[in-house]
Amino acid sequence: MPKRVAVITTLYKYLSHAQHMADRFLIGYPHEGEWHKPGVQIVSLYTDQKPAGDPATVGDQSYVRAKEFGFTVYNSIAEALRCGTDKLAVDAVMIIGEHGDYPKNDKGQVLYPRYEFFKQCVEVFEKDGRVVPVYNDKHLSYSFEKAKWMVDQSKRLKFPMLAGSSLPVTWRLPDLELPLNCEIEEALMVGVGGSDPMDYHALEAMQCMIERRKGGESGIKAVQLIEGDAVWQAGESGRYSKKLLTAALSRSDSPQGKTLLDGRTQDLVGNNELPKLVKNPAAYFIEHNDGLKTTLLMLNGAVRDFCFAAKVKGIPGYPSTQFFLTPVPNVTYSACLVSKIEEMFVTGKAPYPVERTLIVSGALEACLTSKVQNHRRLETPQLKVTYKAPKQSQHART
Repeated sequence: MPKRVAVITTLYKYLSHAQHMADRFLIGYPHEGEWHKPGVQIVSLYTDQKPAGDPATVGDQSYVRAKEFGFTVYNSIAEALRCGTDKLAVDAVMIIGEHGDYPKNDKGQVLYPRYEFFKQCVEVFEKDGRVVPVYNDKHLSYSFEKAKWMVDQSKRLKFPMLAGSSLPVTWRLPDLELPLNCEIEEALMVGVGGSDPMDYHALEAMQCMIERRKGGESGIKAVQLIEGDAVWQAGESGRYSKKLLTAALSRSDSPQGKTLLDGRTQDLVGNNELPKLVKNPAAYFIEHNDGLKTTLLMLNGAVRDFCFAAKVKGIPGYPSTQFFLTPVPNVTYSACLVSKIEEMFVTGKAPYPVERTLIVSGALEACLTSKVQNHRRLETPQLKVTYKAPKQSQHART
């Protein structure tokens, strides 16, 4: 019998995360070269916002999908979890707090109510005396304190919890998996897009690579975010490796600038093209407790890919890869994530640790705090999050 799932989301509209994920559970999706019909059934939905307009383009799709697939849209989270009864009536919960009209704080973080959604689910679990697996889309919260509370509740009440985005589980070009317990000497990630949605993606992609190092994740000692010309100066001074940057950019399929004019190839680093293309570069420097130093460079205007490179003891050169993101509206990489969510809902075991998302949530918040505090270096004793990577990377291969 299919597992019964409640979807709790900010809104359900065209190209929203709720559509990308819930639609795949409702309709099915291509997976490993076959059409896959999930072994779960969406039975209830709560949407926090319902925008007006045509559901096919800009408006709310929740009632359209409910009518088509035979589930109910409820007016509260508790009702959705209980399916209109007086007891928890689902086998799993999917929280998708992304998209919608929500305020921002002074750091530029959208104040999505993921923590509030999760807290209401926990209240139902406690009142009804039963728990079920919970998936939380992307970072747990804009606040590390709230994010840690969420993870702590899953441990206290002993229910499986999974979180994060699709980048760690999408295809990699080339198919790079760093050896478990390898010795990473330095790592660098290139990302694109705005803050705080896209820098989160980039940090999480880098984290899924570096967590495989010897000893596992040790937590974060300090962070700093710098912007503008200081980013290029940091590269000249050796604060991050230009060889790693070259290796990461070599995996990009979308160099901008001269390539768009006449198709020519470009050495973006060696020919100093980056300062011409990137109007407002940002560098996120992260110091880990075990001594590892990692860098995220957000390079809007140079490329449109998310690419990684590392220096690893015993491996020649600089292992590097692109995290492959297929185009809208199909965004096939969402199926890679949905397959992992389904796995946890069916088996009751998370395929990778929620602590990955916890530490990235905290790292992003700390970096953005550095940004608004005159780009100063911040000690982060609160980010002593430790965990071990899964034996296999869990990313798509076929």
